[in-house]
Amino acid sequence: MTFQDFNFDEKLLEGLYSMGYSKPTPIQAQAIPLIQTNKDLIACAQTGTGKTTAFLLPIIDKIIKLPDEKRRLNTLIISPTRELATQIDNQVEGLGYFTGVSSISIYGGGDGNAWNQQKKALEEGADIIIATPGRLIAILQMGAINFSHLQHLILDEADRMLDMGFFDDIIKIIKYIPAKRQTLMFSATMPPKIRKLAHSILVNPEQLNISISKPSEGILQQAYLVYDTQKIKLLTHILKEGNYGSVIIFASTKESVKKLDQELHRIGMKTKAFHSDLEQKEREEIMREFKSKTLQILIGTDILSRGIDVEGISLVVNFNTPHDPEDYVHRIGRTARAETTGTAITFINDKDQRKFAAIEELIEKEIPKLSLPAGMGDAPNYQPEKRVSSGDFHKKKTYHKKKPGFVKKG
Repeated sequence: MTFQDFNFDEKLLEGLYSMGYSKPTPIQAQAIPLIQTNKDLIACAQTGTGKTTAFLLPIIDKIIKLPDEKRRLNTLIISPTRELATQIDNQVEGLGYFTGVSSISIYGGGDGNAWNQQKKALEEGADIIIATPGRLIAILQMGAINFSHLQHLILDEADRMLDMGFFDDIIKIIKYIPAKRQTLMFSATMPPKIRKLAHSILVNPEQLNISISKPSEGILQQAYLVYDTQKIKLLTHILKEGNYGSVIIFASTKESVKKLDQELHRIGMKTKAFHSDLEQKEREEIMREFKSKTLQILIGTDILSRGIDVEGISLVVNFNTPHDPEDYVHRIGRTARAETTGTAITFINDKDQRKFAAIEELIEKEIPKLSLPAGMGDAPNYQPEKRVSSGDFHKKKTYHKKKPGFVKKG
């Protein structure tokens, strides 16, 4: 299958090929024809499978074919974070470069100039609006935007939005847009709360499940059994002894991100913490530095596992074992992109061993547990069947490559 099989406008194909796309990914091959038929859709597909392009291409193609009066404020895309909203906006610009389709990303945290630019785009009626829930609700309540002619609503990273507490906000937004519309929901996982939201806002949706991919073969996966008191010393050893270029360190919370950043600075490591307490300008500047390779080490929470797309990351360190096995796949997927190679190292303390065993079960692979470097003391014994953290692991949750109930029909 090629992109020409979708009968896209030639101007859209020109933008597509200029960005280096060659053939559709599985989610694109399955989702695009369904979107073209104007059906509602709920799709389970992880970051990195090409889902953003899967919904942008048919939407841009539809907009191209509309008269000018029906193009404005045609599509609303709701995104959980400012970074992802900006990333989607950039992708619209690239794919639609030769089409004349316009877009604007709407999010909080900017200065007066950013708001004036957003307001002007809304007043003039950009074709595609990409917004975070909080800022969008504020704009809707001000009466600064009228979505009465909206034809498409897209929720991207829906599970992440609900994890961030946006369920009620999404329901509020729905009240401001036409009931007659096409609604598309994309989510990396499909927990019960996503099914509840889908039942509330979608009409007889088609369902797709692109099974979670195993980590790229180009990723060298390793793990250390380590006590919390040994983690900083071990991390310092890895960073100083290894010949790594760009590095992302994942911690479990923004408080732990800040603390880790302070501790690494104290011992002379040049790092920067990326978290939601920073001003938007600060976050954008950090990302510019990281993408340009002037910043080598970035520390963040799981927001970085889904909200950025940076090539050339050579090392990912899970300072804390991910709470959810699927988050592990997202995290380490930041390295070894575009057929490159990379290393992913996970620290497993004595309480997180059962979590790590669930990760190995999901990816169907046993990950080597390396010995601690000399002089660091003894490590915990690996006995995951005996290790259960109080209240932290999903005791009733099992992971399957295919999730029952969300398999493509037909």
